[in-house]
Amino acid sequence: MHRLLVLFLLFTLTLIYSCEEEAASTSTRSRHLDEAFTQVFAVKFESPAQDLELKAIETDRNGDIQVLTSAGLYHCQGGQHLYPGQLVPYRRHRPITDMQVSAIGLHAQQFVYVNQEAIFSNALAARTYLLHELDAPSHVAVSSDGSFLLAQDSELVWLQGDLPPWREKVESSSILALASTKEGDFFILTQQQILRFSTQNKQLQVIYNGNNLTAFALDDINSRLVVASQEGYFTIETNASDKSETWHKALPHLDLTTVAVVDSTYWFGSRKGAFSVATDGAIRYYNGKRWLVDNEVVSIKAGKKGPILILTKSGLSQIHQKQWTLQEKAKFYDQQVRDRHIRYGFNASLARLEEGNPSTGYLVDSDNDGLWTSMYLGGEAFRYAVTKDPEALANCEESLAAMERLYDINPVSGFPSRSFERHGYLEQLADPDRWHIAPDPRWDWKGTTSSDEAIGHIFAFGVLADLAPSPALKAKAIELMDTLMSHVLRHDMYLVDYDGKPTTWGRWNPEYVNARPKMVGDRKLNSSNIIGMLQTAYHFTQKEKYKEKAYELMEEHGYLDNLLFPMAEVRTAPEDADDWSKMLSEEWNHSDDEMYFLGYWGLYRYAFTDSLRTLYRQAIVEHWELERPEKEGLWNIFTALVEPDSFDLSNAIWYLQEYPMDLIDWSTENSHRQDITQIDPNFRNQTTAAVLPPGETKISRHNANRFRLDSQGGGRTEYSAGDIWLLPYWMGRYLDVISPPIIP
Repeated sequence: MHRLLVLFLLFTLTLIYSCEEEAASTSTRSRHLDEAFTQVFAVKFESPAQDLELKAIETDRNGDIQVLTSAGLYHCQGGQHLYPGQLVPYRRHRPITDMQVSAIGLHAQQFVYVNQEAIFSNALAARTYLLHELDAPSHVAVSSDGSFLLAQDSELVWLQGDLPPWREKVESSSILALASTKEGDFFILTQQQILRFSTQNKQLQVIYNGNNLTAFALDDINSRLVVASQEGYFTIETNASDKSETWHKALPHLDLTTVAVVDSTYWFGSRKGAFSVATDGAIRYYNGKRWLVDNEVVSIKAGKKGPILILTKSGLSQIHQKQWTLQEKAKFYDQQVRDRHIRYGFNASLARLEEGNPSTGYLVDSDNDGLWTSMYLGGEAFRYAVTKDPEALANCEESLAAMERLYDINPVSGFPSRSFERHGYLEQLADPDRWHIAPDPRWDWKGTTSSDEAIGHIFAFGVLADLAPSPALKAKAIELMDTLMSHVLRHDMYLVDYDGKPTTWGRWNPEYVNARPKMVGDRKLNSSNIIGMLQTAYHFTQKEKYKEKAYELMEEHGYLDNLLFPMAEVRTAPEDADDWSKMLSEEWNHSDDEMYFLGYWGLYRYAFTDSLRTLYRQAIVEHWELERPEKEGLWNIFTALVEPDSFDLSNAIWYLQEYPMDLIDWSTENSHRQDITQIDPNFRNQTTAAVLPPGETKISRHNANRFRLDSQGGGRTEYSAGDIWLLPYWMGRYLDVISPPIIP
């Protein structure tokens, strides 16, 4: 009895210890709680005429926005995200159209106007009407006590109720801007000076002398002026006797045109876009047509109902901030894909856009239709596994049907086409070497399929074979996997096209792979990919031919050593290498990164043995460590497969949250920036010490260099979120490193 009691106590203690250990392990697991974050997007309004000068902007307490132009007042019509509205003449108050407004401001959050005769308002029974005796004032500021300061060229006029006007002339140069203090005084800016006007003693005092000043704004919270110039900006204390300035020049652009203070954040306009500077010094840059109608900023104001209003030479842009969870963002992107990016079931791009307008583009084929669709298909399979949403399952079925037709539309057994299209359209005619008429002459198919396609297919088929809810869907995925891999084995580890020759890139034969020196990335890549592909095929088909071939390649041809070769030692080929190896290793290939990580799913998940899985894990983590500076969301989420407790979750979430809602390939420009640290040319083509946020660079698929600073997309293509964003998000949800949305 005593012995049984001891055994029972030992068992109980062991169980408690095991539970505590498991709980401790679970508690350290990296997992993002999907709470609302700030998602930024733009709504733009274009000027109706090139010769219309846009001068100033204000918004009142009702959220009404008015733009002062050379042709009078204008306001916004239409406009939504991706679909710009227009600035149109303001006719709501009919008399004002004839009153030749020359300046606009706010009093008690209501519009006040200035013309050649008076300052007046339509608010509060339109009682405000004060004569000023200037020709055409260009600036107006209103104090907290209801007095007004007007400026024209170098002249100033102060007005308050029935008091006699105060008049003065500034000697240095023309007045550029006015600002009022919470004490009731005013600041005046010229190109060389800042002056303070006291409404108590009617004194005008110079508080700063300088050069090339352009704009200023009052930071009431910190009692200082934020002063913009052609050489950066500085701040000076408004209440200190010593007016020494603190300069800031590590900025996106130094030639500043305007400044605004919004909730302690400083907003600057320049001749190359706008940017904000937060209290912690963090800079967000808004350059190019993703954000602005054009880059020459005239004025910036805080919108009444949230958006930042940025007036530029040819239009108005509203920078909106919306509170979203990642799942809400996923819903938005899912609609983007279904609305505009499904071509015969493929995940496709929308091309030939006119100035970024999605309604003007059309769907086009791609060399990588199978790859991009594989990534979308994998993401939708993860989505279904997590949510059981029937729409996700329907998307899987539709895209798998498109993938299946890649195999049966051409006459080569087991060979996947790159794409297909109805016979005779422009893209085929422009590329006749790769397009062929199908057995059904109403269709053309594209050949020369690459290893990019093959690894994408096996990834998607494996995910679907794992997660599909129906035996029929699983069987179809396994059948296609077997079809492709049987073709590769039957043709001595090559993809063989309609002409009986291997395609340029579909080559896993040892004679080709091992002809590359070890430091040439293709040797490691092709070895890693084909072992993962063979393991996946064996796992689901249980056909020994795949396992036997994998071990033959690893043990007799060094493929295990090849795939374990340190990624840090991948570099250019030596001088005595063959020309092909030199070409392959001229620079880091980011498409190779994409192929590696897609292949890691099958390499690690379906490893033949635990010992192999341990070796694979080491190779994957070593590769990921090199990729970490790119903050690539998909690579970080893939690494959660092997390192769920210590992968870079924060940068994965940064990628998902920061990716812009607008996936149009607008031109971007960053190489001029003074706030980034550019580094010397290198093998990886990393241009800066830190990667910029996705919203500030070109839209990049996972095979692009995210350190590229400039691009000339011109708004001609809209990319699909299916591969760019939805795959990493839903994989993260499936691996449970991203939680469902947290509803407050």
